[in-house]
Amino acid sequence: MTDIEKLLEIMSQLRHPDKGCPWDVEQTFETIAPCTIEEAYEVADAIERGDMDDLKDELGDLLLQVVFHSQMAKEQNLFHFQDVVDQLSHKLVSRHPHVFDKESRQGAKKADDVLDIWEQQKQFEGKEKGKGLDSITKGLPALLRAQKIQKKAAKSGFEWRNIEDIIAKVEEELAELKHEIAENNKTRAEEEIGDLLFVLANLARSLHIDSEESLRKANDKFIRRYNGMVDDSQKEDKEFSQLKLEEMEKLWQAQKRKKA
Repeated sequence: MTDIEKLLEIMSQLRHPDKGCPWDVEQTFETIAPCTIEEAYEVADAIERGDMDDLKDELGDLLLQVVFHSQMAKEQNLFHFQDVVDQLSHKLVSRHPHVFDKESRQGAKKADDVLDIWEQQKQFEGKEKGKGLDSITKGLPALLRAQKIQKKAAKSGFEWRNIEDIIAKVEEELAELKHEIAENNKTRAEEEIGDLLFVLANLARSLHIDSEESLRKANDKFIRRYNGMVDDSQKEDKEFSQLKLEEMEKLWQAQKRKKA
């Protein structure tokens, strides 16, 4: 028995209706989907931290998600794990003709060429999940999906010509948001915040910055600085939550000076 066969057998036993694990038996595609997303993010987190031992562990957890979904599909006579592997192998070969097809005229001298070939093959295979922008997966994080939407629209020529125009649009959307806030119109303010975030994602894309990654780093920076503020207040025998806002601001500025 190979290692992967052993793993599949373990998953099968966990899902056994009588002898399996009650929690595993109760799960469905829908209940496991959030776990799959979470595990993918934990893989990314391990990579960002440069923790290769943790990455090895998290990759195993991510593989579990594939095995779990495949086992549930097998139980419903939808497909097997081997079908997943076979389809992936076929996809990798068919979408890399510049590597596997010696008679192919499609060459790839840089990464962008590969992406173009991938999309061409995807369209040729009829793998687009919808027409136009509808083909972009709805389950993606909002900022990531925004950038994918904008990138696809840009391929048709629908995008601003320079950064200054995008910045002007950011300022326009911010002004509209301020107006709705002044009008105390929560519904419209929500819409304007969405518009502002969307155009900021476009600005990031134009600067070749991943907006999702940028926000994730901002989250981590805020956590570091906030924790530093709490630590500094404790060193002075003060309860952070009892400090005045002005005192908190001083602690915040101190953290910024530390480049935390």
